Amino acid sequence: MTDASIRLVVIIGSTRGGRFGPTVADWFAGEARQRADLDVDVLDLAEAALPDRLESFGSPTPPAVAAVSSRLAAADAFVVVTPEYNHSYPAPLKTLIDWYGREWQAKPVAFVSYGGMSGGLRAVEHLRPVFAEVHATTVRDTVSFHGAWARFGDGGRPLEEAECSAAAKTMLDQLTWWALALREARAARPYVTG
Repeated sequence: MTDASIRLVVIIGSTRGGRFGPTVADWFAGEARQRADLDVDVLDLAEAALPDRLESFGSPTPPAVAAVSSRLAAADAFVVVTPEYNHSYPAPLKTLIDWYGREWQAKPVAFVSYGGMSGGLRAVEHLRPVFAEVHATTVRDTVSFHGAWARFGDGGRPLEEAECSAAAKTMLDQLTWWALALREARAARPYVTG
């Protein structure tokens, strides 16, 4: 990593037993690590074990929350890897978003989704206004896998790897543009929320 590198946090949003998220996230993180302009940190919410009950304002910060806070604060950009649960995203993702504030502000967020027929895109559409509320900017293009379980081979690689890699590149190109633009803007003047 150099000082010019973009610090990217890839978030695995599912904590469910038997989940497919790590397969998708490992592939995507591998794609991102091929780029010289990115320094990739994978945040698995199953390992982070954030409390599912928010504390009142002014209460001490739980240790698990503090540990994740420093990783999010250091990031220039985020990619959320999410399945679709009941036409939306998993509850642990909402918990993650709600525990933090400044860590998200004036930073870009992109999405890799997976699921059944919709490929998780309904989860992405529900996440966009939530991230807007915490002053994050979402990237238009996504990487989506419909029927994801049948789209990956035994080695954890997509069966249509060239297509998937091209989609990841397009999304990462947009994300890095926003990450650089917003990092320069944050350095030039503080972001104001209201």
